Amino acid sequence: MDPATIIGLVIAFGSLYAMITLEGAHVQAILLPAPMVLVFGATIAVGIAGGTLKDFFHAVKALPRAFVGKTTPPQQIIDRVVALAEKARSEGLLSLEQEASESKDPFTKKALQNIADGIDGEELRDLLEDEISARTTSERSAAKFFTTLGGYAPTVGIIGTVVSLTHVLENLSSPDTLGPMIATAFVATLWGLLSANFIWLPIGGRLKRLSDIELSRMTLLMEGLLAVQAGSQPRLLGERLQAMIPDEKPKADKGQKQSKADKKLTAA
Repeated sequence: MDPATIIGLVIAFGSLYAMITLEGAHVQAILLPAPMVLVFGATIAVGIAGGTLKDFFHAVKALPRAFVGKTTPPQQIIDRVVALAEKARSEGLLSLEQEASESKDPFTKKALQNIADGIDGEELRDLLEDEISARTTSERSAAKFFTTLGGYAPTVGIIGTVVSLTHVLENLSSPDTLGPMIATAFVATLWGLLSANFIWLPIGGRLKRLSDIELSRMTLLMEGLLAVQAGSQPRLLGERLQAMIPDEKPKADKGQKQSKADKKLTAA
């Protein structure tokens, strides 16, 4: 579990609470039911109206993943693929059928089963690429839904403020109540901006990031398992997969620069 979203939201709302307290105000001043109902209710409603019910239900289903989504370290994937390559070279590709039955990851399970069944490499690549594309499209549709809500929320908040200010103008004969009424009117705008930047956009961005990580994981697995099917040497396969990890490239470049520097010193 990666608690980045939970930590970020707690700090964000904590900062808001600290500001309200330091200003000498009270949290109850912004916890008004009417603007909150309008902002959250209308924002979700227009989000549904802009898509399909299937998009909405899919986004709701994906919501927990934004908070408890797990990520697999690339090195763990590489170690797993190298182990499979060693087993395939020593026991044959048919031995991967047992690994397929024990795998809990559907993508890995399908790939290993097809390798054990002797499917052609090009056909297997097409099959895996289609699955990667379908899953990525599905995950990004959920991220897009929440990002869209982040675009609607501020405008809905402004609508709520305009409605409240219209009510204020109807009561100009009571100047004693104008101050509190105007303050209440702007709470809708506050919740529009707050919900967009503290809730919807972070959740959409988190789901998008998890989708990118999953895409990288599946691509790394696909290339590794196709190489296992082709009979690649395990050590060389591990080095090839290592080179596919973006975070490792700066380290490699740094090491290469150091090696060049050492060679110059040696030559001198």
